[in-house]
Amino acid sequence: MSPESPAAPAPSTIGPELTAADPVRMSVIGLGRLGRLHAENVAGRVPGARLVRVVDAVEDVARAQGERLGVPWSTDPADALGDDVEAVVIVAPTPLHPELIAQAAAAGKAIMCEKPIASDLTAGRRAADAAEAAGVLLQIGFHRRFDPAWAHARERVRVGELGEVQLFRSQLWDQRAPAASFLADSGGLYLDVTVHDLDCARWMVGEVEEVTAHGAVLVDQEIAAVGDLEIGVVTLKFASGALGIIDNGRSAVYGYQASGEVLGTQGAVRIGDDHRIHDLQWRTPEGARTDWQGDFQTRFAPAYVAELEAFARAVRGGPATGATGADALAAQRLAAACERSRAERRTVVVAELDDDGA
Repeated sequence: MSPESPAAPAPSTIGPELTAADPVRMSVIGLGRLGRLHAENVAGRVPGARLVRVVDAVEDVARAQGERLGVPWSTDPADALGDDVEAVVIVAPTPLHPELIAQAAAAGKAIMCEKPIASDLTAGRRAADAAEAAGVLLQIGFHRRFDPAWAHARERVRVGELGEVQLFRSQLWDQRAPAASFLADSGGLYLDVTVHDLDCARWMVGEVEEVTAHGAVLVDQEIAAVGDLEIGVVTLKFASGALGIIDNGRSAVYGYQASGEVLGTQGAVRIGDDHRIHDLQWRTPEGARTDWQGDFQTRFAPAYVAELEAFARAVRGGPATGATGADALAAQRLAAACERSRAERRTVVVAELDDDGA
């Protein structure tokens, strides 16, 4: 047993006596930057949830976060699946996702797992199948689905306000590249970054049939050293005949950027960058200046809370509104098609990945 904080786990009260009004008892596995945010949200920002344990492979990290949030901590993922836990939030490195999903499913826990579901399609399918076979809820952390701007735009697109969709366009750029140690296990630019845009493309417009991808490293050779890309451009052909354009980058320098646009026969909708920290513009003799946001946690803070709220409602029997295991596999398949397209310098029909067992 890994060390735990002195506070003993609460006795199990999981059972039929729980009602929809009772907070869902959640544990969080993985306490990196995003894991800490999820733990903080569960602990204090999501009324429908209660944090009961945190887990991280690094003992100092687990202890520090457990003590800070006032909950038991551990270095052993098995401790996140105790009788006092109803649901687990998985924010561990991507290669660990499939096994953690399988363990949580076998323990009968509802699961929210950060994207991507796995490092490769085969492992991703196994993970999704494990949750389905166990009959447990599996929600994947595509947070844009819970961002008010993206969700509102999607609803209006899907009810036909733009007429026939002709073009989908999106951008996602970090202000600065993550550490090389993160990139080495991230799955690469398409699976780590572009996968958000690919999920949005399916969610907003429909299924994608073909992709063409290009990528490059122009400045930061540390990114090349771990086999990743610095920038990428992807074009899409949807089953409807509509087209799509996605561009991504590891380092925008000036700030974090996540924007989108859908053009149709009757109009267009633009989801803005939301770069500004405050709704202010400073004007001086030297020119105008706005303060831009530096990371996804700031830009999408409300969305991260909303997705956990939706997860908790679904655990209590409400509708499952987040991305499913099937959604995660579809986005991962598109990311794999992008990688094949770049490597082979050709357009890839997405169905190829099913035909060859990829």
